[in-house]
Amino acid sequence: MKISTKGRYGLTIMIELAKKHGEGPTSLKSIAQTNDLSEHYLEQLIAPLRNAGLVKSIRGAYGGYILGKEPTVITAGDIIRVLEGPISPVEGIEDEEPAKRELWMRIRDAVKDVLDNTTLEDLASHTDTGESDAYMFYI
Repeated sequence: MKISTKGRYGLTIMIELAKKHGEGPTSLKSIAQTNDLSEHYLEQLIAPLRNAGLVKSIRGAYGGYILGKEPTVITAGDIIRVLEGPISPVEGIEDEEPAKRELWMRIRDAVKDVLDNTTLEDLASHTDTGESDAYMFYI
């Protein structure tokens, strides 16, 4: 399964809104500038997120977007499903031989578990702990 730029940028929008949750609306322009992304592309992604009730738009001079629900309630899975569709590592699982079908279903379930148990609050409050260096070997 590969997450496209739609899913990745959609997560970026939602994480930025979660970081500013409770501070009022945030413009797509500021999100685009902060993350060096195309504002036009973000405008295309915000509509399905709004239609799904994950974001609300605020009109006016100081308008923008806010989360439609608390960041503790919205999961990465919610966002990915809205922008990418159903989560599946391969198409046509039912046509596979039993051993491969079982493998694909286990992979799908593991990915769903991670996405559905990771909230926007988790993503917005994540700090880089530098743990990646823990596995670095120098010769």
